[in-house]
Amino acid sequence: MRPPPWLGSGTLARDVALAGASLVGGLALYALGWQPQIHRDADLPTTLFLPPLLAMCVAVGLRRVAPRTSLATGTVALVVDVALGGSLGTILIYTQVLYDACVYGPPRLWRWLLRVTVALSLVGGVVGVFALGQWRGVAVGVPVVLAGLLPVLTGVSVRQYRDQAAAERARAEQTARLVEMDRRQAVSAERARMARELHDVVANHLSAVAIHATAVLSVPGLDRGQVESALRVIRESSVQGLAEMRQMIEVLREPGTTGGPAPVGDDPAVPEMVSARLAEADGLVERIRAAGLAVRVRTDGTPGPLPVAVDLAAYRIVQESLTNALKHGTGEADLTIAYGSAEVVLTVENPVRRNGIGLPGAGAGLIGMRERATLLAGRLTAGPQDGRWLVRAALPTGEGG
Repeated sequence: MRPPPWLGSGTLARDVALAGASLVGGLALYALGWQPQIHRDADLPTTLFLPPLLAMCVAVGLRRVAPRTSLATGTVALVVDVALGGSLGTILIYTQVLYDACVYGPPRLWRWLLRVTVALSLVGGVVGVFALGQWRGVAVGVPVVLAGLLPVLTGVSVRQYRDQAAAERARAEQTARLVEMDRRQAVSAERARMARELHDVVANHLSAVAIHATAVLSVPGLDRGQVESALRVIRESSVQGLAEMRQMIEVLREPGTTGGPAPVGDDPAVPEMVSARLAEADGLVERIRAAGLAVRVRTDGTPGPLPVAVDLAAYRIVQESLTNALKHGTGEADLTIAYGSAEVVLTVENPVRRNGIGLPGAGAGLIGMRERATLLAGRLTAGPQDGRWLVRAALPTGEGG
């Protein structure tokens, strides 16, 4: 049977109930006439043992709310009781007071009680030996050990067990918080990565769409051939963006997941597989040229296989740089890809419009390029230089000595 909530562990009602039970037990021993234990005065009224017993029970009731006051009250009551001759009930209840002082009191209290009870036990044994003149006198210290040292040792062991349990709980809670923080950081990093990929996949193609749509709407008197050419670029950029978007979604989707519309690859105008590798930069340059940017490409060194992360980052940096040149430049750009023994260096340079007019941007492209280079322990610089905008990225390939 479970106790009612108001009588649960750690409640004041439970302490009061324990004090009441101690009082009932002490009164039962008083009724049996088990006092005084040491007969000093035959005419001593036994009712004098009741006030120390009552004070001792009050000390039990104060064991949690005021451990020091409880110990002081119980010790005074014990001294008075022993001076009168001693009663078994009061002495037994005092063992509970000592135990509670060690369990619920401050650490200094139980350390002090341990030293005092050990010292009293030794003193009692030594005094008994000298008083009786034989080694059996050591038994004088046995009552001190039973009524003082053993309750203190029990309380100390329980206190240490509870402190260890509390420390383990705190450590477990801290570990849980660290795990939650790691999970949140991982989620944030994944969201940032997905946002960067979405920007690279969508924004570049939409920029080409916006530029040609703006040209069609702003230039009057275009013939049908020019309009069809612009619409063709718009369509190819849109379909290409959808294809890359679908490819990224397929990568993020769990294996075995099916459903959704037919693949974009079914469209004959879409390549069979959209590649995001530096080796496919020629196709990217052709699409940018079709969008209206005259790109001059130069390759230094011998092209070779690159690590997957470097290959993807290099492609995205070239894509973002050429898109920015298309949006904010004057219509031409120079792309240089230099393959070295330990790194690949990408350089994109284009004139900047003097009036600063161009398509608006959120600045996420430059941030994304810097993050890609930093994650690969590479270097990226971007900014104006001699009236031109220069982007230079050096990505280590891990092949150098």
